[in-house]
Amino acid sequence: METLLKVTDLQAGYGAAQVLFGVDFVIAEGEVVTLLGRNGMGRSTTIKCLFGLLPVKGGTIEFGGRRVERLASHQIAKLGLGLVPEGRQIFPNLTVEENLVATARARLANRLKPWTLERIYGFFPRLRERRGNLGWQLSGGEQQMLAIGRALLTNPRLLVLDEATEGLAPLIRAEIWRALGELKNEGLSLIVIDKNLGPLLDLADRHFVMEKGAVVWSGDSAALRDDPHIVHEYLGV
Repeated sequence: METLLKVTDLQAGYGAAQVLFGVDFVIAEGEVVTLLGRNGMGRSTTIKCLFGLLPVKGGTIEFGGRRVERLASHQIAKLGLGLVPEGRQIFPNLTVEENLVATARARLANRLKPWTLERIYGFFPRLRERRGNLGWQLSGGEQQMLAIGRALLTNPRLLVLDEATEGLAPLIRAEIWRALGELKNEGLSLIVIDKNLGPLLDLADRHFVMEKGAVVWSGDSAALRDDPHIVHEYLGV
């Protein structure tokens, strides 16, 4: 498979405090991967670097064969990276439909089926029902669906989800996992950060475990299931 994202020796931090110490991983076109680890191990910092939200102190990030570690956030987004951020971060004073179209972008030149407003409403019917409601009037689950729908309407080549099921009721979590499974079946590349290991093992092709700002283990779901030491030592499960 063609390489979509390649992160090499990534180093970053906040002020004088270094957080990432040479992060390395590669994602192929159409692949679903996870970044696993305890809180504070560098997962979200890595995502911020991918999107130009935090300066990179060393190393390289290549997306679609192009170096992006020095590009501005809006330039990176235009190349086809989509983000569902931790905490959803929808616009509370815009309607559901206004949230969806605010950052929508036409499909890039790739093999993926384009996302339209009507297709989002078919994917998450609840959003159609709530299309005229303001963001702050939605439940937590509805806000998460909205955050995913908004990201999909940018027609990304790679969608990154940071804690997409955090704080949601079990039925809503199941709906989010269903949606991610459909996206995988369509061939959309995904990076998923989440604490729910069981669904991640069913969803992802490969996993990257982070500890103290570096990738310390990588492998497929079968290998992770067969290695309880990794699960206990680095994930605390």
